[in-house]
Amino acid sequence: MVKETVEKKIDLPNGITAEVSGSTVLIKGAGKETTKQLKANGISFKQENNSIVVIGKPDSRKINVLINTIVSHINNMISGLDKEYVYKLVIVYSHFPMNVAVKGKIVEIKNFVGEKKPRNSKIVEGSTVTIKEKNVTVKSHNKEAAGQTAANLESATKVRGKDKRVYQDGIFIVEKGLQEEKESK
Repeated sequence: MVKETVEKKIDLPNGITAEVSGSTVLIKGAGKETTKQLKANGISFKQENNSIVVIGKPDSRKINVLINTIVSHINNMISGLDKEYVYKLVIVYSHFPMNVAVKGKIVEIKNFVGEKKPRNSKIVEGSTVTIKEKNVTVKSHNKEAAGQTAANLESATKVRGKDKRVYQDGIFIVEKGLQEEKESK
């Protein structure tokens, strides 16, 4: 007897609700909400009481891999509502002192390796960037937004045309993960 469908159930914690319409999953809780479109061939979603069921047809190794990936995305969405994703970066320079400042939705990097024109790095919507001396902190309840903002900062200061062993200037990710939100603000 061959199983034709695969189902994985994701139980939602107390205080978190979900809405599923087609391939779009909306998760709300703690005054925040996250939406993600999880479209894949052979994958469908169903909402039961306080849980989301991911259904895949036909039962194959490829469908199992897709289901596990989608379940991980949904779990990351749920974790982000509880806690924030935090990426810590460090500004490193040995030749020319860099000036880094947040200006609206852009981080402006002046005097990188002595360049006259400033470099810009985009801040993805939903994430916040704070700069304290040589430390940069990127926070968001969306893992993808925090990670992409940190990656944008790192790639904006990539050294091209110089020996990387000598010119080790740049902004580098040193720590990433979940952080408990402080109760008293």
